[in-house]
Amino acid sequence: MNFKELLYRARQGNQEAILEIFEMYRPLLIKNALVEGIFDEDLYQELTAELLKCIRYFRDVE
Repeated sequence: MNFKELLYRARQGNQEAILEIFEMYRPLLIKNALVEGIFDEDLYQELTAELLKCIRYFRDVE
């Protein structure tokens, strides 16, 4: 399944698709949750919430 199909399924509420996208972006979320080299759990949670919002509200431009 390509990313576009995965995103469509995630937008429809498919938990497996959401989890797969989350796992794809997890390293980036962790990297961006580091503040002066220290992992910030609150920031990680905020970034995760933003990712989930982006999935939910993504509009297909085609």
